[in-house]
Amino acid sequence: MNMHTARAAFGVDTLKSILGISVLAIRWDDAVALLARSIAERRFTKVTFLNAHNANVAYTDPVVAEALDDFLILPDGVGVDLAAKLLYGASFPDNLNGTDFIPAFLQASARPMTVGLLGATQVNAEAASRKLAALALQHRFVVIHDGYFSAAEEPAIVDRIAGLRPDVLLVAMGVPRQELWIARHIDARHCTLPIAVGALLDFLSGMVPRAPLWMRRLRLEWLFRLWIEPGRLWRRYVVGNPLFLWRVIGQKFLRRPAPAKTRPRAGPRAGTGADH
Repeated sequence: MNMHTARAAFGVDTLKSILGISVLAIRWDDAVALLARSIAERRFTKVTFLNAHNANVAYTDPVVAEALDDFLILPDGVGVDLAAKLLYGASFPDNLNGTDFIPAFLQASARPMTVGLLGATQVNAEAASRKLAALALQHRFVVIHDGYFSAAEEPAIVDRIAGLRPDVLLVAMGVPRQELWIARHIDARHCTLPIAVGALLDFLSGMVPRAPLWMRRLRLEWLFRLWIEPGRLWRRYVVGNPLFLWRVIGQKFLRRPAPAKTRPRAGPRAGTGADH
């Protein structure tokens, strides 16, 4: 399932276009049921999440924008909520950020599954696997590889995924590498549900702290992350968030939602590290 089939299944009203990216506007429980149904029916579905940073990347990169057209996209964070309210008069029904949603989805899925983990450092991936195994005893968690591999290593990694054929493949390589990697290497022969999860494995490992619950409830987790990692994240939040809102205002009043898709196709992007 991608956003085109989602449009047919749920109707146009359940999709909100944010800077040209179609995001599914459904409740938390409905999203859990949707992914569970995809697995039960073995319906290959690429999944990712849209937040202000991802939207900015796709806005300026036609390759990323084109790749996202074939993903089922869930809303992540206060930025896209503000955008939805500005553009459509209402926020998304729920904040389906992957850090909270994916563990909850795995816990809620009673049917035993095999879940592959790809990305982060080996130490963090192994720690995340143990944490997930404790949260969801019914599933088998397998670390495929860390996220720091060369192009020469890719065929062996892809072959290992195909041999395992997990129900769910969590890909944690950072934006946009994880989405592009899934788009270029993963299809129905490899797994049923490849999900781009950003820093999820780092959070689950405990090596990267999460904001206190009160900050998360106030939708200020981005501020906590900026405080923890200012050198790496200041451009994303201090520059990126106002730029995102400015672009959304442009979408509302100038009706120019997706300039990236109208530009010539760019060449492939390289990278071997994780930039969550």
